[in-house]
Amino acid sequence: MNGVSRRSVLRTGAAAAGAVSLGLPQWSMASGKYPDKPVRVIVPFPAGGTTDVVARLILQKLGEAMGQSFIVENKGGANGAIGSEFVARAAPDGYTLLFNTAGAQTLSPVIYKSNYEALASFEPIGLVCDVGFVLIARKDLPANNLQELIALAKKGDKPLSASSGSSMLSLVTEQFKKAINAPSVINAQYKGTSPQMQAVVAGEVDFSFDSFVSVEMIKAGKVKALAVVMPQRAESFPQVPTLKELGIQGMEFGSWAGMLAPKGTPKPIVDELAGQLAKIVKMPDVVAKLKSYDYVPRFENPEEFGKHIQSDTDRWKRIVKETGFKIE
Repeated sequence: MNGVSRRSVLRTGAAAAGAVSLGLPQWSMASGKYPDKPVRVIVPFPAGGTTDVVARLILQKLGEAMGQSFIVENKGGANGAIGSEFVARAAPDGYTLLFNTAGAQTLSPVIYKSNYEALASFEPIGLVCDVGFVLIARKDLPANNLQELIALAKKGDKPLSASSGSSMLSLVTEQFKKAINAPSVINAQYKGTSPQMQAVVAGEVDFSFDSFVSVEMIKAGKVKALAVVMPQRAESFPQVPTLKELGIQGMEFGSWAGMLAPKGTPKPIVDELAGQLAKIVKMPDVVAKLKSYDYVPRFENPEEFGKHIQSDTDRWKRIVKETGFKIE
């Protein structure tokens, strides 16, 4: 469980480039009737995780607004790289889209040297929310706060284990090990944030940095929340301190969820989707649902989102080079 094996699912980017050069179906440029059939949206993680939860909420509203079904298809594996690569080589016609998170979009290509690039392989459509992290522990772990967890991690008689279900959360876990000087902690890899969280519930691992998928589990007492990785305390658990409050430095991490299309997707399609997302993110019921997970609703248009992706990519390149972080 200490590594993730990965196989590239792309031959080259030539197929996608060829699709662009051959042109798009006549309706997309002339009649403007988009979408005139169901749209599939790839979520590159298993069902039930952060990206999946946000995608299903947003896409239901998008389908209602545009009069067609936007169907989620989960393609997990390699910390989101497999599903992301699948969309990168899809026809740029607006009928295969990607709903992704920061780790798979901007960190995985840096770690894996994938056959897709964070920005060059995609058309950004819109960011819909920011995502923080919460440090959870199995309910029977003899640690009820961060200080007690750190003491256990340093005790040495039995190494603690942590679960990671994305490249971002794996990096967060590795940085945490360094921050508390506990190199013996085992960073076990899972195929998404939902199975990563379930591993803590089941007692397979001792703790995890979770993207608030565990909110209901925390409320039900099935796991314990020890700290949050956010600039401020989470609304759902105001009694739980931030890592910064607890004196843990170098843990300024965060993620996001957003929609992208294959490179070359016509601008009118991208703009139409972006315009709809901008409205959906402001809907009171959407805002309330996102906030119930402690996600922060916030829209970025295609240009802003593209700049955000580039900034994240540059940051991860620097951090990966400085730390030597990698996932086998």
